[in-house]
Amino acid sequence: MNTPRAFRLDSPTTPGSPRASRSVAGASEAGGSDSLYEAQQKVYPREVDGRFSRLRVTAAWVLLGLYYANAWWQWNGRQAFLFDLPTRKFYVLGLVFWPQDFIFLTGLLIIAALSLFFFTALAGRLWCGYACPQTVWTTVFLWMERFAEGDRKERIKLDQSPWSTRKVLRKSFKQFLWVTFALWTGFTFVGYFTPIRALANEIVMGSLGSWELFWILFYGLATYANAGFLREQVCKYMCPYARFQSAMFDRDTLVITYDAERGEPRGARRRGASLNGAASGDCVDCTWCVQVCPTGIDIRRGLQLECIACAACIDACDAVMAKVGSPKGLIRYTTQHALEHKPTRILRPRVLIYATLLTLLISGWITTLALREPVALDVIRDRNALYRLLDDGRAENVYDVKIINKTEDAHRFRISVEGVGDLRVDPDPAIFMVPGGEVFPAGIRVQRPAYDPLGSETIRFKVEAVEDRHLHASAAARFIAPGR
Repeated sequence: MNTPRAFRLDSPTTPGSPRASRSVAGASEAGGSDSLYEAQQKVYPREVDGRFSRLRVTAAWVLLGLYYANAWWQWNGRQAFLFDLPTRKFYVLGLVFWPQDFIFLTGLLIIAALSLFFFTALAGRLWCGYACPQTVWTTVFLWMERFAEGDRKERIKLDQSPWSTRKVLRKSFKQFLWVTFALWTGFTFVGYFTPIRALANEIVMGSLGSWELFWILFYGLATYANAGFLREQVCKYMCPYARFQSAMFDRDTLVITYDAERGEPRGARRRGASLNGAASGDCVDCTWCVQVCPTGIDIRRGLQLECIACAACIDACDAVMAKVGSPKGLIRYTTQHALEHKPTRILRPRVLIYATLLTLLISGWITTLALREPVALDVIRDRNALYRLLDDGRAENVYDVKIINKTEDAHRFRISVEGVGDLRVDPDPAIFMVPGGEVFPAGIRVQRPAYDPLGSETIRFKVEAVEDRHLHASAAARFIAPGR
């Protein structure tokens, strides 16, 4: 079955289209018309206003605000979000996560992946258009570029003009904004792993460590290159999501598309000019949809893997339709079934399955987090000696007991042992003060009559907060003693 034009991922290039012109130019520059590669043309996205543009701007402000502000947020005297790798502790608001809590990170990754599948099946590449870091930071870099060099026409004219004092000043100012913002981004990134206030003080005092400096420069350079220069190339050639998105689409997926039945044949006309039936469509061939596209594609050629679903073409086309007096929606969110004048099912089996799985996973993740034990106990028996016989006829085993206090407050914990035989612990009483969010290693000796009972038995260590008996944990261990 032939794919309809509006959903074809790679339709032939039509003569006279912007893509056709670039293809011919690329072939000529390559030295012949039989070149296999198309010369890369710089994309100058035109600024557009509309409901989707305002939504993108709002999303960018919210996401960037969270990224830059959360690093400075303090919670109970420490940084609210801090991933302390040397001590293997992750602080998230009032919670402290340890390597033993890796299951929570795994759950988050699964939820994120399933969310991507759900939203893609429902409405295409929403993530790419509104929340992807590449999209968000590229949007900011474009704002700075417009501020320094002007709108689309001014930028094109500036790039084509010979070097002059004016051009050098404008380009230098743009680079200053880009580099400053990229370094601030790198600094903020490192601030999530090294306390950001201490990091800022190290920079001011000139005592910044080599690793911190490396990662600030590395992440800053990555931001500068991806958002300043690579831009749409990341989405076109480096991001794998564009390649497998079609596997998650079906004929009921909401995607941005051009209504060729209504728009063709295209052609220029004045406002209020009457349409002569099939002789002229609604598309006035203004190419605004191409000019505003951050990846430089022509949506009128159908859905393409380069489309990041930013909906800028919808805002641009709606503005043009309003000017010429035609109904909006020539380019819009719709489905393949709708274009074929068939019933559309938004709530279809795959969407319901994704939604059900997401609900169960999120509920389970939240429940598990709420029931997470605030105290953990890790017991390792000393393996240098199986056991030691004491003068009073008792056998002794030595254990390395680690008390993990996952709460924010310091507590005194008592260690006790349960099992077969007359068990005793040394020191007695085994009470230790453990600061909040810390691991306390305690050397514990357990003794019992050497031959009562004979052989090895399983014992259980218990730890309990002296002031709060709700804080407790236990762990099993093996007691080695003489056998028959």
